[in-house]
Order: sequence, then structure tokens, then C-alpha cells
Amino acid sequence: MRFIDQVTVYVRSGHGGAGSVAFRREKYVPKGGPAGGNGGQGGSVILQADKHLYTLLDLRYNPHQRAPRGEGGQGNNRAGKDGGDLVLRVPCGTIARVSDSGELLGEVVQHGDHLVLAKGGRGGKGNTFFKSATRQVPRYAQPGEPGEEKTIQLELKMLADVGLVGFPNAGKSTLVASVSAARPKIADYPFTTLAPSPGVVRVDEYESFVIADIPGIIEGASKGKGLGLRFLRHIERNAVLLFLIPVISDDIVSEFESLMRELHNYDPKLSQKRRFIALSKADLLPEEEHAYYLDQARRRFGSQENVFLISAVADFGLDTLKRELWKCVQEEQLQGES
Repeated sequence: MRFIDQVTVYVRSGHGGAGSVAFRREKYVPKGGPAGGNGGQGGSVILQADKHLYTLLDLRYNPHQRAPRGEGGQGNNRAGKDGGDLVLRVPCGTIARVSDSGELLGEVVQHGDHLVLAKGGRGGKGNTFFKSATRQVPRYAQPGEPGEEKTIQLELKMLADVGLVGFPNAGKSTLVASVSAARPKIADYPFTTLAPSPGVVRVDEYESFVIADIPGIIEGASKGKGLGLRFLRHIERNAVLLFLIPVISDDIVSEFESLMRELHNYDPKLSQKRRFIALSKADLLPEEEHAYYLDQARRRFGSQENVFLISAVADFGLDTLKRELWKCVQEEQLQGES
């Protein structure tokens, strides 16, 4: 499935149905009086979050969305049928803006959240509504109100508990495939991954968190180079960041500082998120050097950083990393609830 995280859609809510002008015509009821029913409410266009969706692909190929109009009122005081609401299902974390003005309409974050993009027109009142002691035979009714028309810009900021940050070929996709059931494309050339790849990581039988590979970060990504600018926004919604740096890097500390600089330049708040550093591809080191290498790396990064040595290929250090990430995710969730 193609990953689409930005689409523009035209939405139009339904017009309200017109009220009816009618009169009672029973055989033995002379001058029966008004009997016109009200028109139906026009359908609204509603955005709804669905945890089973991960892309805006459906709306890319269906950019015109129109809700049905309300039916007109009828005689014998019969109200017109309301137009049904049109529900657009989108992934959790979708933001809606008015395309022309950039006005923020809102966002749907949790499964089931909904946002009205265009409200349906109100149905018109039939002539029965206008009956009174001084106006016993009204011969007019209200027309239905028109619906709303808008061009909406939808933008997805992926919701994941842990976001993987690293330069191309750091082993992010391999790690996601090793700790979850996700199967991102894996190859030995840069920019293999062209879209965020989420996966569910099982810690225990009833405990899990979502991890996502954020692709395309390079030097200068925050200035629009490469693919990074397009996908950096997905990191905003991650509770915890996991920096992945291969042990074969020329300078692991310098590479980490470069990644931190790109995040800070894009949004200074990103550099303040809880973070872990995983030194990947440990299988390329002799096993007897693992403890010494990790000890030296922790000294270089300093005590304020959480540093781990892992190998996704050899399944080395993954259980410890998963449990530490899960503890951190739980702490962030508790802080968010308080």
C-alpha cells in the first residue's frame, strides 16, 4: 500500500430540504388548515479517526466528497428525510486545515475522534410551523439552507510511541522487522525506505507499543534537502526517540550530534524529547569486544544518554532495549494523563 500523508479534498455538505406548503383536504373537514411538513436536514461531512488506517491513499483517488441533501417536506405534516452524514475515515493523527486560508479546523488523534468539516444545511419549516391565532392560513414555507463548500488540506502526522531516527542505512528497517511483524523493504543502498514504516512491538502478552521508522534524514534535511523535510513532521508525535547509529560509523558521537542538530533546526521541541541511543550492527564487532565497546561509547556520550549495543541480524540486545523503551513509553503515557 502506498503511503500518502498529504491530500487536498473538496467537501460539500448537503443542502437542507425545503418546507412544504400544503393544506388538509379531508372530505368532512372544511377549511382544514395548513399541513405542510418541514424539510430534512442536509448531511454533514465528518472526519473520523480509524486506528486501522495508516495512509490517506483512499482520499487521494477520491478528492471530491459530497454529503446527500435533505428531502423536502410533504403534505399531511410529513417531514422530509434527513440527508445521511458522510464520514471520511482517516488515520489517527490527521490534521485538517482550510486550503486557501490555512485556518486550522482541528485534528483527530484517538480512534473514534471525529471532526465536522462541513455542516449540513438546516431544513426549511413547512407552513404548519407558521400557524398562529392571528395567522391561521399561512401560504408560505421556508426554503432549505444551503450546505457548506470547502477545500480542505489533510495532513497526517503519524502516531507512534517510539520513532526511529538515523541516517540512511543505519539499520532502522531491519530493526523494525526484527522486533515487530512489520515487513518494510530492506536493501543495502541509501533511501531504501521511502515512507514511515510502523510496527507493533510485543513486550509481554498484554503489553506492546508502536515503533516507526522515519526515513530520509540527511545533513540539511531541516532545510529541505533529501526526503527528511517531508517526514520530519512525523517525529513530532513520537513520545520517545530512538537514535540508531551503526558501530561502523566514522564518529558515533558526531553522527548523533548531526541528527540532533537536524531535529533542533526543524523544531527545537524535538531535541527535548526522551531519547535512547542504539549502536546497531554489533555483529560486525568481535563478540569479546562488545562489553568494552559499549563501556567506551557510554563514556563518550556522557551519563545523560541511554546507550545500548544491539544487532538486529543476530538478535543481540533487543530484549533489553524493548523493555527499556516500554518503561519509558509507560512513563510518558502516565505524564500525559496527569
